[in-house]
Amino acid sequence: MSSSVSSDELQQSIETIHVEHIHDEAGNSMFGFIVFLLSESVIFLSFFAGYIVYKTSNSNWLPPGVEGLEIREPAINTIVLVSSSFVIYFAERFLHRDNLWGFRLFWVLTMAMGSYFLYGQAVEWNSLNFGFTSGTFGGIFYLLTGFHGLHVFTGVLLQLIMLIRSFIPGNYNSSRFGVDATSLFWHFVDVIWIILFILIYIWQ
Repeated sequence: MSSSVSSDELQQSIETIHVEHIHDEAGNSMFGFIVFLLSESVIFLSFFAGYIVYKTSNSNWLPPGVEGLEIREPAINTIVLVSSSFVIYFAERFLHRDNLWGFRLFWVLTMAMGSYFLYGQAVEWNSLNFGFTSGTFGGIFYLLTGFHGLHVFTGVLLQLIMLIRSFIPGNYNSSRFGVDATSLFWHFVDVIWIILFILIYIWQ
């Protein structure tokens, strides 16, 4: 009897150590991912600082023939992208309640909203009457919006990978780091765009 009890206790201890190891791995991975996002923030902040310095020190800021940027369509794109942060949050909540179909529904909706943003940005670029080489403003505008657009595209790809993984039986039973990291990355992308929108479109 005591041998049986000892065996059960040993098995329980092994399972506890295994769970703690998984939690430690997830915590370390998330810490590393946060460090990565901080490094990305430094890059964007350097771009923002350059934009502000050039804008405030150049009287002929805009390219010849350009009076300003159209704000209506970018504002709609902004609303869509920022709203997707709430949608992906609900997707996460569904996953943590082990509701995979709810997760997939809101996750796909987030992907659709991100794709709509990219489409809207492509349409805007196509309609602009200045290019990357059109003075300092043209160069910085395309650099900032293009670099951010690359992050949005990366976020949509990551979401696609997480969606595919949700169809692997038991994939999210032990760890949901991939989903949590992708969601955090998406929130980061949205915050960066809000700052970009204010700098480029509001502050003209």
